[in-house]
Amino acid sequence: MQKLLKNQRLFNIVVPLFSIILGILVGAIIMLVSGYDPVTGYGALFNGMFGNPKSIGEMIRAASPLILAGLAVGFAFKTGLFNIGVEGQLLVGWLAAVYVGYALDLPAIIHVPVSILAAAIAGGIWGMIPGLLKARFKVHEVIVTIMMNYIALYSTADIIKRYLYAGNEKSFPIKESASLASTFLADMTNGSRLHWGIVVAVIVAVFMWFILEKTTTGYELKAVGYNQHASMYAGMNVQKNIALSMTISGAFAGIAGSMEALGTFQNMTVMSAFTGTGFDGIAVALLGANNPFGIILAALLFGGLTTAAPQMNFNANVPQELVDVIIALIIFFVAASYLIRYILTRFSKEGK
Repeated sequence: MQKLLKNQRLFNIVVPLFSIILGILVGAIIMLVSGYDPVTGYGALFNGMFGNPKSIGEMIRAASPLILAGLAVGFAFKTGLFNIGVEGQLLVGWLAAVYVGYALDLPAIIHVPVSILAAAIAGGIWGMIPGLLKARFKVHEVIVTIMMNYIALYSTADIIKRYLYAGNEKSFPIKESASLASTFLADMTNGSRLHWGIVVAVIVAVFMWFILEKTTTGYELKAVGYNQHASMYAGMNVQKNIALSMTISGAFAGIAGSMEALGTFQNMTVMSAFTGTGFDGIAVALLGANNPFGIILAALLFGGLTTAAPQMNFNANVPQELVDVIIALIIFFVAASYLIRYILTRFSKEGK
């Protein structure tokens, strides 16, 4: 146990797992106090996540944008920045993907990558703005990104109504050549909405790992995040790296929007409220310890909890809002990692 506590990598794995267990246990206590059967409730939840191929397909589908939103937040965290604007960057990426998917006539092998690239560029530009303000004028990125979420929300709604409106509060649908939907995946998962976006999300996760761990640019980005003054003394361009970090983070968020545009919905609704995916990305990144592969697992968990929540209500009469409580508890325990370290330390001492 002492070796585990001293090994930061192992500790980063144990804390999320321990947090999930604690979240589930406290959730069970809440169910009992509220008069519900936790065994039946969690049984229905588990069945809603893994009970049949369609459930698994929906879990993976829901995880695709969450992976990318988590990568966006995690990348910024890794470089010492807090990107609260993933939601807005996702929305502008969604709009860009829908526009390119609708307006251009291209073969599928070109149309899909171009649409995803358009989303990445739009999200990257939206992320670059707070990055530049932070780099040049020391304006805190949290304030700017929060404000830009609202600009994105209302701007995208206005653009759809002016230029892409197809009625019923929706944009024109994308062309089939730009779609990530797959008959093969749908048939394999008994009619779920699973699409090829999960492959894109995994590729981007590997790309993030490669940038941060195997390139000089990634080393500089992390160094600036750890200590700007030391990085400047070492000859690194701190301003450039701050702007670049937010741009890459925004690009990941924009690609998350393209998953919804090209995969799940094939269009864009005139949004009157945030989707929540960008904000959930913060929780996913936190649970995944900002590690690309940890984020994939965390997103699968969140995707499964989200898609299986109705099953708790239908099969066990447990309010599906309780899933949000469980998620909140998991994040609470992750955030309280110092408390978990203290508990594990005491446990290891008592075990001697």
